[in-house]
Amino acid sequence: MLDVKPRDVQVASIATADTTILRSRTWDRLKFEVEYSLQRGTTANSYLIQADKTALIDPPGESFTEIFLQELQQYTNLQQLDYLILGHVNPNRMVTLKALLELAPQVTFVCSKPGAVALQSALREYKPTIWIPRAEDTLDLGQGHQLQFIPIPTPRWPDGFCTYDPATRVLFTDKLFGAHLCGDEIFDENWKGLDEDRRFYYDCLHAAQSKQVEVALDKLAAFSAKLYAPGHGPIVRYSLSRLTHDYRQWGQQQTDKDLTVALIYASAYGNTATLAQALATGMTKAGVAVESINCEFTDPTEIQAAIEKCDGFIIGSPTLGGHMPTQVQTALGIVLSCAAKNKLAGVFGSYGWSGEAVDEIESKLVDAGYRLGFESIRVKFKPTDTLLQQCEEAGTDLAQALKKAKKVRTPWQPVSNSQIDRTEQAVGRIVGSLCVLATKRENVSSAMLASWVTQASFNPPGLTVAVAKDRAVESLIHTGDRFVLNILQEGKNVRRHFLKPFAPGEDCFAGLDVQEAENGCPVLSEALAYLECTLHNRIDCGDHWLVYAIVDNGKVLQPTGMTAVHHRKSGSQY
Repeated sequence: MLDVKPRDVQVASIATADTTILRSRTWDRLKFEVEYSLQRGTTANSYLIQADKTALIDPPGESFTEIFLQELQQYTNLQQLDYLILGHVNPNRMVTLKALLELAPQVTFVCSKPGAVALQSALREYKPTIWIPRAEDTLDLGQGHQLQFIPIPTPRWPDGFCTYDPATRVLFTDKLFGAHLCGDEIFDENWKGLDEDRRFYYDCLHAAQSKQVEVALDKLAAFSAKLYAPGHGPIVRYSLSRLTHDYRQWGQQQTDKDLTVALIYASAYGNTATLAQALATGMTKAGVAVESINCEFTDPTEIQAAIEKCDGFIIGSPTLGGHMPTQVQTALGIVLSCAAKNKLAGVFGSYGWSGEAVDEIESKLVDAGYRLGFESIRVKFKPTDTLLQQCEEAGTDLAQALKKAKKVRTPWQPVSNSQIDRTEQAVGRIVGSLCVLATKRENVSSAMLASWVTQASFNPPGLTVAVAKDRAVESLIHTGDRFVLNILQEGKNVRRHFLKPFAPGEDCFAGLDVQEAENGCPVLSEALAYLECTLHNRIDCGDHWLVYAIVDNGKVLQPTGMTAVHHRKSGSQY
């Protein structure tokens, strides 16, 4: 766990003296990143350009409103603030925007058309001045700062908007190229150390909308940027080409997957979109591609095309006035008319006072003969960490069911079946001790039966564990996380308990005698011994992560017992 530190605003010049970054920082977890399971803090980056005219880009959300405005007024006179440029508009920012309007009523908002609609609704009493630039429009701040604007709509952020300043060659990328972590580094000098955080950020936020992100990358390639200035994390200076290449490569990995799920949803207040993101994370880590479709901003012909080519589909909806929104009704009608009955389905949604929309969608799908891949998910108001973990597990379960139905298997190498069989048998002769890897992060706990375990170092004492990417525990196993490795005793029944499948959200420790280790993770009383570990590094190994952990503490619980060992006949399965 990170030490709790006060929130602050870090200020520095970037590119030139007239372009300033204000990094609102916290080492705590914020409401807006509730769907983001890593807890390394974050920075909400805002940018101030002061030339003949002054523009502020992407002020932070309400968690930072007070300290941000205090710091901002040290660097500019808000009564002379000319423009407020928004890469996206969401409810979280409204407190800050209202406070800015109180101090700078003359300001002109610059945003995309969908963003303007959201602003006009949320700030109706202020009657804000809004400018929606066209493709050929620029904004002249003077002294060479001739800003250009690039719309980059995605399902999650249909109002997505980037800004390019040719005077400094800074590309303000908002949700692209960021990372959720907090530190003192303004730039990415240590870019190799950011790999895990950047990839996790992409997987959580962009993997399900990789097609739209690829289109955005093509648009941005037309600008000769030397800096990416994202909404979160370090400014990208030293790894600009590398990170751009990584984004394209990660997107191609989604395109190359054999199975695809169409994730169709609408979201009134962002809660249903948060659930959609958690479901998508569970499916993508299990090796199934997700095509995210916000039906509020998608043409019905595109929805039909996605439904016809997908292997399964999930529909999410808020409940408004006791019903699903019109756009969801239209999407559901398309599904019922053109989706084959053998396609696996799912339903989810959030609500405030009643959840009729989820029940209505479920009943129509079941009556039409579709089979549901998980129990329909209903969440009241904002989802908790536990509910988001349940959504991720539900997505993984649906992905595994699709893979089982399609019998998807990637051959190891282009050789004959007889040679593959011989190789599998040989690999299967590798044996390992049976262990239960157990972990807990705040209110979320999970565990898995592990047999690919080995000691890796003497000093410091370390070990490696292979963790399948589609395991529920995977989302809790990242660099810096802690876990307990419970080494099982031969002849005990604990292994049987963890061999059975668990439903999404089910307590996998129910019925067991469990204690708490010093690092807060579960210790099984029936274990032969246990080791308290801190994860130091993890390596991508295809369908598994190989994690290296340092052993901090340990204890033998049964001095006369024997370690349970797992023998296999084939290297193609556990």
